[in-house]
Amino acid sequence: MTTTAAETATATATEAPRKGRSGPRRLHLPGGISLRVERRALAVGVLLTVLAFALAVLLTGTGDFQIAPWDVVQTLLGNGTPASDFIVNDLRLPRVLVALLVGAALGMAGAVFQSVSRNPLGSPDLLGFGYGSVVGALVVIILFKGDATAVAVGALVGGLLAGVVVYLLAYKQGIQGYRLVLVGIGASAVLIAVIQYLITKAQMIEATRAMVWLTGSLAGRDWAQVWPLLGVCAVLFPLILGQGRALRMMEMGDDAAYALGVRVERTRLLLMLAAILLTTAASAAAGPISFVALAAPQLARRLTRSPGGNLLSAALMGAVLLMVSDWASQRAFGADQLPVGVVTGLVGGVYLLWLLVTERKAGRI
Repeated sequence: MTTTAAETATATATEAPRKGRSGPRRLHLPGGISLRVERRALAVGVLLTVLAFALAVLLTGTGDFQIAPWDVVQTLLGNGTPASDFIVNDLRLPRVLVALLVGAALGMAGAVFQSVSRNPLGSPDLLGFGYGSVVGALVVIILFKGDATAVAVGALVGGLLAGVVVYLLAYKQGIQGYRLVLVGIGASAVLIAVIQYLITKAQMIEATRAMVWLTGSLAGRDWAQVWPLLGVCAVLFPLILGQGRALRMMEMGDDAAYALGVRVERTRLLLMLAAILLTTAASAAAGPISFVALAAPQLARRLTRSPGGNLLSAALMGAVLLMVSDWASQRAFGADQLPVGVVTGLVGGVYLLWLLVTERKAGRI
C-alpha cells in the first residue's frame, strides 16, 4: 500500500514524543483536565522557585543586624526570639515580599507585551505605560500633595490612561507589533516631557519627594504595600495563565489564531489590560522599576528553550532578578545603599544594548 507524504509526516509527529525523552508530556488531572508540560520548562520553573525562596531568606537576613538563614527560617516558622521576630516579620519580610511580587508582576507583564507585539522590545518600559504611572504619581505629589495611598492610586490611574491611549492610537484594523512599539516610544517621549515639566513646577519639598519616588525603591515598604499588590497578582496571574494557549496561537499571526478559533482582538485587549494593571500596581508599590519587564521574559525563554510566552517562567525570573538587584543595592556598594531602581537601570541598560545588537545581527531590526 502506498503511503503519502502527509501520512508519513503525521506518523513521524505522532511517534516523536515516544522516542524523545525531553519532549513535552501531558498530565491528566481530575475532572477531565489535561495539562501539557515540557520537561525542561518544568525543571527551569522548579529551579527558579527554589532560587527565589533562597534569595528571599537571604534578603530577609540582610541588613545592619545580620540574621543567619537558618534563624530566618526558624523565625518565619514562629520559633524565633522576640527581637528576630520583630526584625524579620515587621521590618524586612514586607520589603522582600514586595520585591518578589513586583518582580513577578513585571516579568509576567513583559512576557504578555512581548508576545502580543511579537517583538522583544515590547516592554512596559518602552511602551509608555510605566511613564504613565509616573505622571499620575507626580500629579498627586506635586499638584495635590497627596499621601502614599493617593500616590499609589494616581500611579494606577495614570498607567491605565496611558495604556488606553497607546492602544487606541496603535489600533488600525487590529494591533500590529511594530506599530504598537512605535506608538509606545512616541508616547514615552511625550510623557517624559510632561514629567520634566511637572518637576520644574514643583516646590523644593515636592520635587525632592518626587525624585525619591522616581528612582524606584523598596526601602521602607511595609504590609500596606504587600496586601494590595498580592490581591492584584492573585486575580490577574490566573487570568493571564488561563489565556496562555490563546497567546501562543496569536504569536503565529492573527489569521492563524482566527482559524484556530481564538477571538483575537478580545483576547489581546483582555491580556493587555491585565498586563497594564500588573505594571501599574507594581509601580504603585515600588515606583518605576526599569528593565525587569524587558529582560525577564527573554532570559526565561533562553533558559526554557520553549516557544510561546513562558508566562510562569518569566514571572519567576522577574522575581529572581529584582531580589538579586535588591541584594546588590544593599551589599555590593559598601556602606552606600542604592535604590534598587538604580541597579536595575544600570544592568538593564547594558542588557538593552546587547539585545539591540543581537536583533540587528539577526536582521530583525
